[in-house]
This record gives sequence, structure tokens and C-alpha cells, in this order.
Amino acid sequence: MVIITSDQIDPSKIYDSIPAETAGSIVLHFAVVKPQTGEAGTTSYIDYGTQGDAEAELRTIAEELERSFRLVDTLLIRRTGRLCVGEIISLAAASSPNSEDAFAACKQGVARLRKMQTIVKNEVCG
Repeated sequence: MVIITSDQIDPSKIYDSIPAETAGSIVLHFAVVKPQTGEAGTTSYIDYGTQGDAEAELRTIAEELERSFRLVDTLLIRRTGRLCVGEIISLAAASSPNSEDAFAACKQGVARLRKMQTIVKNEVCG
């Protein structure tokens, strides 16, 4: 499943949205806005927007993960809108009969979420 949303990601509801009946391992990774300090100051917030079909790009990532690893399911969520320090930017989740594939798929999913071509980022420092 893939989701592009401006709504906050609720970690307490994520596990229930991943089929676990045939999985022996479920790996979740939440990326959060971190405070970075640079010449312009410390991160106040980041505005994320889409340019193009972000949902289609997420579907492509999920399909490639499912072809590359032995998975029961994948879940990729990407937020848009204004996110403050500490808020969840994205989620990559993979369920598999074995932990090796679940961890590897999740790690690759995280890397692919970070490099999405359809996501536009504007970091604001204050």
C-alpha cells in the first residue's frame, strides 16, 4: 500500500495496517524532521510539496521492493505540507516471512523515499 498525505502519521495505527498473518518479521522506519544548524540558522520547519505523480512513484518503489525481496506486504507513506522538527516525514514498512528480507526491503525503501523525484522540499530556518 502507498499513501501520500498531508495528515500526520499516527504510529499507533501503522502496525494494524500491515498484514501479519503470514509474516515472521515486520520492520518499520519513521523518518522525522531533524533540527539542522547552518549559516541560515536552525531548522524551524520544512515545507514538502509534490511535483508530478508522487503516488505513482511510490507505487513503483513498492512494486520494485516486492519483486526484489520475499515480502508479504509493503507500506510506504510520504507526508506533504509544513512539518516541524520532530514530525514524521515518511514511513517505510516491510513484512516478510524472514527478518533478512524485511530489514533489507525496509532499508532500500527508506533510501528510495529520500530520493523521490516528485517531492519538493523547502527548508525554513529561523
